[in-house]
Amino acid sequence: MFNDKVIFLTGGTGSFGQEFSRAVLQQYRPRKLIIFSRDELKQFEMQQRFDHGCMRYFIGDVRDYARLRQAMRDVDFVVHAAALKQVPAAEYNPMECIKTNIHGAENLIMAAIENDVEKVIALSTDKAANPINLYGATKLASDKLFVAANNMAGGHPTRFSVVRYGNVIGSRGSVVPYFRKLMAEGANHLPITHPDMTRFWITLEQGIDFVSKSFERMHGGEIFVPKIPSVRITDLAESLAPGLPIRTIGIRPGEKLHEVMCPADDSHLTIEFEDHFVISPSISFHDRNADYATNALGEKGSAVAQGFEYSSGNNAHFLSIDELRSLNEQV
Repeated sequence: MFNDKVIFLTGGTGSFGQEFSRAVLQQYRPRKLIIFSRDELKQFEMQQRFDHGCMRYFIGDVRDYARLRQAMRDVDFVVHAAALKQVPAAEYNPMECIKTNIHGAENLIMAAIENDVEKVIALSTDKAANPINLYGATKLASDKLFVAANNMAGGHPTRFSVVRYGNVIGSRGSVVPYFRKLMAEGANHLPITHPDMTRFWITLEQGIDFVSKSFERMHGGEIFVPKIPSVRITDLAESLAPGLPIRTIGIRPGEKLHEVMCPADDSHLTIEFEDHFVISPSISFHDRNADYATNALGEKGSAVAQGFEYSSGNNAHFLSIDELRSLNEQV
């Protein structure tokens, strides 16, 4: 799908961007793979790892529409991964989070339409479903913008969809590297926010594969949600440090006990496929009437029951401590 295509990746020096770049370079022959981010040091470091002739490194910020419009010339596919993602930081710096996650999404949409980009996929988060923190609220707004962008495109060919998934194992700023840091420093306990807390769990490789497949499946306007396992935070701590005591420190501001990816309020829009769900758009598009129960690959899904909710707390698949330990070793 990406052979001889120009791919544009915002936030490209992050955990997702680096793994996505590796996968694309291994599996395809893109004409260009453009890394767009604002940190020159991270770009320099990434160039030492990825020096393929198709790679391009553009310094820029999604808050800057003119730079996005210029950088996106002749681009075929866009993956929008740039975001401010730390929940406590967003609570403390709300306007900065809004400028990047909402205004940045708007800028990217308009630049993609103006440049007749073929397809755009924006990365979302489980925190965008029934959000209670500012980060989740900005990502919900971003998701709504990308869905509605299919109408904003007018006569342009650009199509927009969203991929929503949960915690990525071992990504920067996540709990596994934090726990490992504490263990390396000789901590006599691991702090957990609540003993009943659960989270969705996905590897970077799984996330990359799902995003790539979603480009092939999309009509435009869908929110794609992978079927992935859940973890109990107590099991995660035990898998990393067997026998090490845990200490409950309380739920942080803006944090949930369980995360949701398909809310019950969207059950009338949710379609179940073999390995994923699709939340179809709640609005109609003026130029087409897609059947979201059959995707662009011809895979067929069926409507879920009224009131269905896909939550990390009621998930049918929880990883065992042994499974978590194996995944931790792989990462």
